[in-house]
Amino acid sequence: MKKFWNFVKNEDTSETELLFNGPISEDTWWGDEVTPALFRDELSKVSGNLTVWLNSPGGDVFAASQIYSMLKNHKGKVTVKIDGIAASAASVVAMAGDETLIAPTALMMIHDPSTCAMGNKSDMEKAIILLDEVKESIINAYETKSHLSRNKIAKLMSDETWLNAKKAHEMGFVDGILFAEKKMPVPKEENEPDEKESEKEDTLTAMTYSKSKNLSAFLSKVSASAESVTGTPIDQLEKRLALLKY
Repeated sequence: MKKFWNFVKNEDTSETELLFNGPISEDTWWGDEVTPALFRDELSKVSGNLTVWLNSPGGDVFAASQIYSMLKNHKGKVTVKIDGIAASAASVVAMAGDETLIAPTALMMIHDPSTCAMGNKSDMEKAIILLDEVKESIINAYETKSHLSRNKIAKLMSDETWLNAKKAHEMGFVDGILFAEKKMPVPKEENEPDEKESEKEDTLTAMTYSKSKNLSAFLSKVSASAESVTGTPIDQLEKRLALLKY
């Protein structure tokens, strides 16, 4: 059996870290008596807070579900840090964090579950029912974390949605962005106007210029038309004015 996780001790903090780097269970977790028990046994030996470093394209949905439950049941604080990608089943594991953080360069991806099925029509229908139920169970985890509506989450999954760090944070799938507090604001030049103020001023100037320019042009045309139709019937003058209206 090849382990897809690794518990390590952080020498600086003396706390335990759990590393997921790669697919979550290359072989099915379903029906496996060894792998889930081994993971549970190793997790039970961890006391206190736990940091989970997550970089995985996904994998077995049943493995992700059980790992999610085990992490949620852990006595200490669980902090999930997505440093590469948390896609598919791995995004479910990310929802287990009491606090879930994502690197500025990392990605999340959520989509509908898939499976392989064979057999007759009844077998295919049962597979569809199973997929529907699995999707609902995944939505439960996303909903608990993000507080988005189930319909919104279902649509995002059906569309196979990729989320960068900012979008994942805005939508509530993560609680924060790693290293954000270390970012120093870029100092503004002394005479450099604020971007919003500059945009507002430019817009105002453009609107003022356009209005005055158009009014001036209109009056010039009216004046020219009046001169050109001197001595003509008043109805012809009114027709020309109508054509020049702005």
